Amino acid sequence: MHEFPQQHRVPFKNFKLSDYSTQPPANTPSKEELKKRLADLTEELATLQEKLYADNRYGLLLVFQAMDAAGKDGTIAAVTTGVNPAGFQISSFKQPSTIELEHDFLWRTELQLPERGRIGIFNRSYYEEVLVVKVHPEYLAGQQLPETPKTEEALQTFWQERYESIRDHEKHLARNGFVVLKFFLNVSKAEQKKRFLDRLNDKEKQWKFSLGDLAERKYWDHYMQAYEDALDETSHEYAPWYAIPADNKHYMRVAVAEIITETLKALPLAYPSVSDKDKALFEQARQDLAQEQD
Repeated sequence: MHEFPQQHRVPFKNFKLSDYSTQPPANTPSKEELKKRLADLTEELATLQEKLYADNRYGLLLVFQAMDAAGKDGTIAAVTTGVNPAGFQISSFKQPSTIELEHDFLWRTELQLPERGRIGIFNRSYYEEVLVVKVHPEYLAGQQLPETPKTEEALQTFWQERYESIRDHEKHLARNGFVVLKFFLNVSKAEQKKRFLDRLNDKEKQWKFSLGDLAERKYWDHYMQAYEDALDETSHEYAPWYAIPADNKHYMRVAVAEIITETLKALPLAYPSVSDKDKALFEQARQDLAQEQD
């Protein structure tokens, strides 16, 4: 199943969302097989994360973006199961606070970037600034910008500058040893409707539903265009996007887990070597422990 990294990878430019299905391929394994594969992958990921930490030269940033009910939370939880909690950090980004709006749009996410040796996970990210804000440009009025674009031409220039800032930011991270993987969980409008109804019909899941989610659903076509534009402008070899079919949660989770593990396996990770002096000291320590009386 190692075809996932290339099968769902988004090219830089000439990306059309309509070319990427929300459904898994016809030859997708059964639910039971997918669950077993995910268990194997999470076990492998736990080992790779330990090696990433020991090597301490690289960091990994995973960015998740999607429409509501696409399965971001569930995918993050499923993929990180079994990984040492000290080895990763999860950050969620919702509506910016007053303090965050006093800074540039990348500031609040920069504060949450992972350290070397760790995996950082962004549940939503700076991409909200070219997604939800692009769908609702009226939000720009509250961002304390030196000049708010007022014409359509000025607005188009503004978005291109934000894409450029994002590309520069991600290239900077890559140059400094931080691998950036970005996942668009591509759910269909019909599947989102089904999941919303499931939440409304289940008392234990109603807390997950928000009337705001329903309001945003009315802008579906606008969001799809915003996603297409953002992925088209910002998918590079140093920070690729993957458009993952999200109508099948089991397939989606396996695809994400496999892309992460394959990426980590491709890094030149190594456990720190032990000097001859330390080897001698360790041997003495081993002998001392062996001779201890219980």
